[in-house]
Amino acid sequence: MTMDCREGRSSLRTSRRALLLGGASFAAWAYLPKFARAADGRDPRLIVVILRGALDGLATVAPVGDPDYAGLHGAIALSREGPHAATMLDSYFALHPAMPEFARLYRDKHAAVIHAVATPYRDRSHFDGQDVLESGFAGPGRVQSGWLNRALQGLPRGERIASALAVGPTTPLVLRGQAPTVGWAPVTLPAADDDTAARLIDLYQHRDPALAGALSQGLRLEKTALADETMRPKPGTNGMRQVARGAAKLMAADDGPRIAALAFDGWDTHANEGGPVGRLATLLSGLDGALAEFESGLGDKWRDTAIVVATEFGRTARINGTEGTDHGTGTIALLAGGAIKGGRVIADWPGLKPASLFEGRDLAPTTDLRAVIKGVLSDHLGIGERVLAETVFPDSAAAKPMKGLIA
Repeated sequence: MTMDCREGRSSLRTSRRALLLGGASFAAWAYLPKFARAADGRDPRLIVVILRGALDGLATVAPVGDPDYAGLHGAIALSREGPHAATMLDSYFALHPAMPEFARLYRDKHAAVIHAVATPYRDRSHFDGQDVLESGFAGPGRVQSGWLNRALQGLPRGERIASALAVGPTTPLVLRGQAPTVGWAPVTLPAADDDTAARLIDLYQHRDPALAGALSQGLRLEKTALADETMRPKPGTNGMRQVARGAAKLMAADDGPRIAALAFDGWDTHANEGGPVGRLATLLSGLDGALAEFESGLGDKWRDTAIVVATEFGRTARINGTEGTDHGTGTIALLAGGAIKGGRVIADWPGLKPASLFEGRDLAPTTDLRAVIKGVLSDHLGIGERVLAETVFPDSAAAKPMKGLIA
């Protein structure tokens, strides 16, 4: 039986919408930066994907060239050879075979990996780790707003398309907080019957017509999705692809959202993690399919899209007695999109010798995740370094934006 941390279990009641979205939360903000209408024709889009539960970075992008890797990861270690051989990204790192779409994007230079990465958090609690990851503060419990929401306040001013729209049972913390532009606010669609929804829309029609319009649009989208069998997660499969497909449809529209955040649960692989096949492989296949859905669904908007995939912390370098991995530290961040300068594994590799492991058990982090995200926000959305260091990620001046991530 697969074992999960008790603290990772959600207390939210399952709703029709939660089932539709496969248990994921999806939020999107509609905002048009001023350079979207610049002479170069750029219309940038940013998608942040949060993997809750702590992704095993050593099992996703395996350092098969490290002589200590196979012994530490044991039965679940990836290999260059065999019936389920990993895909070599370069002479040292190999990608999990469940991610052929990411491998293709990598070959096309539309995807990259940053390895041995972590937030500043080091204590291995899911709740606190996710708080740090999504709030952008160096420690947990500091604030009820997220770094992506605060980043929107630092965008170059431009034309506002519509009010913000959040679809799903909850809005991820990364996007919570005060609305970045006066006169509009995030909307989380209520799990309500048609009469209640109609009364809500009528109320807002008099107070905020734009907000009422967003509610109406969201309810129409929900009805369309519920009526569309292809948008419903099939029994026994994971719903990441369907969530991404719906999000891509919204974001591909000229008047659609430019910024989105998705959060997927279930990455806490304490037992029976599996190697090239198994539980983790199923999860990675869903993530891989979601990236492919974004590429196909965004169409020509893909060229100006950057996707950042991040998790709260990594997992132990050595497998445990149930062929799983426990809470760790260093892990990976994945980048994808037509705007990404890809085809690279970026790593200041610390090695996996016992003396090199963090606290004798984890991949030691050598890159601050905030530096990665700052690099994308700076070069893709034009947010200034001072705003990034003081407002988006407070007290993070030492973590300089990583350059060269955007093509």
